[in-house]
Amino acid sequence: MTHPLRASHAPSGGHRQRPGQAGSAAVAWRCTCSSTHPLPSDMTARRPAARPWTFALAVLLAMASPARAQAPAASAPAKPALTVSVVGPSMARVPVLLQANGNIAAWQEALVGAEAAGLRLATVAADVGQRVKRGQVLATLADETVRADLAQAQAALAEAEATLAEAAANAERAAGLQDTGALSASQIQQYATAALTARARVAAQRAAVQSQQLRLKQTQVLAPDDGIVSARSATVGAVVGSGQELFRLIRGGRLEWRAELPSADLARVRAGQAATLTTPSGRAVAGTVRQVAPTVDAASRNGLVYVDLRPGPDSDARPGMFARGSFAFDAAPALTLPASAVLLRDGFSVVMRVGSDNRVQQTKVQVLSRDADRVALQGLPADARVVARGAAFLSDGDTVRVVADAPAAAVPARPASR
Repeated sequence: MTHPLRASHAPSGGHRQRPGQAGSAAVAWRCTCSSTHPLPSDMTARRPAARPWTFALAVLLAMASPARAQAPAASAPAKPALTVSVVGPSMARVPVLLQANGNIAAWQEALVGAEAAGLRLATVAADVGQRVKRGQVLATLADETVRADLAQAQAALAEAEATLAEAAANAERAAGLQDTGALSASQIQQYATAALTARARVAAQRAAVQSQQLRLKQTQVLAPDDGIVSARSATVGAVVGSGQELFRLIRGGRLEWRAELPSADLARVRAGQAATLTTPSGRAVAGTVRQVAPTVDAASRNGLVYVDLRPGPDSDARPGMFARGSFAFDAAPALTLPASAVLLRDGFSVVMRVGSDNRVQQTKVQVLSRDADRVALQGLPADARVVARGAAFLSDGDTVRVVADAPAAAVPARPASR
C-alpha cells in the first residue's frame, strides 16, 4: 500500500530530477513531512544525524595551522646582513676651509680706440695675447690728409704772422705822430686795433697748427698702459670712426677670481685673507682677497668676493675660466674618522652608526676637511660607534655582526672642502 505522503510528493508526468536537485528535494520533503505528519519510526531511524561539531573543529584547525607555522620564524633572531668592524671618532686639530666657485676675470680692461675719425687703418702691430708696454704703437692710420691739413695750417700761420708784423709797425708809426697832429686820434686808434686783430689771428692760426699736429699724432694708436692684448678688432684697410674700439687690454696683466659665496658666509671673509683656487687642468693658483662686494644678488642670494691672483709664468689661468677654490681659516679641533667610514648618498655625507642592538642607523654629517686617509667632520657624538669598512653595502636598519673594533688613529686631516 502506498503511503499518502509519498504519493503526493512523488514526481509526476515522468519528470526526472537533476542530480543536483535530489538532495534539496529530499530535504524539502522531509521538512514538510515532519511538520505536518510524523514519519514512521523506521524512516526516522534511517535519517543521518547532524554533526555540527565536525565543521567547527575543521575551522579551528585551519586557523591554528598558520600560527603554528609562523611561531618558529617569529622566535628566530634576525640574520646579520654583514660582519663589520666599528671605529670611534678621534679628536684632531685641522684647518677649516670655505669652498667657493666663481669665474676668473681681468682686474681691469682698457679699451683702445681711434681718436681720429675718417682715416684708413694702415698697419696693425699687435695681436691677441701679446704683452705690450705703455706708449707702444699698436696700429697706425693713414696720415697723408692730416699732413696736408697741417701744412695748410702752417702756411696760414705764416701769413698771419706777416700781417701782424705790418700791423704792429703801422701802429708804432702812428703812435709816434700823435704829438705832431699829422694823424687824428681816430686814425691812430684804427692802426692800434689792426695790430691787435693781427695778433689774435696769429694766435688762432697757431692753435690750428697745434690741432693738426695733435691729429697727426693720433694717427698712431698707442697702448694706454702695460698689459696683455685680450681682444683685437682692428683690420687693415678699414676706415675707422672716432672712438671705435680696436683693441682691448688686460691692465697690468692682472687677473682676479670673482668667487660666489652665500650671504651667510660673506661675513667670515676679510680683505687680505689667503685663498687658493684650482683651474680645470688641476693647477693651483694662489691669491689674496682684495675686497668683498657690498651687495648681494637678489635672485641667487650670493655675494662676490674679489681675489687678486698671482699666476706664475706657466699658469693656465685665463679670463672667463670657471674655477673652484677655497678660503683658509685657522686650525680648530674636530672629530675625525677614517675616509672609508664616510659615504656620499643623495648628495649628503653620511656614516653608519651601530647601536647597542647591533642595528645600523644612517646619520648625516658635515665634512670639514678631507684627505686620503682621514675626514674631519661634525654632527656626530664623540662616543659613537661607526662602521669602519663596507658601509656602502648596508642600509638603514640592517643588523650586523660586530667583530673587534678597528683602532682609531688620531691623524690630522688635510684641508679640504666645507
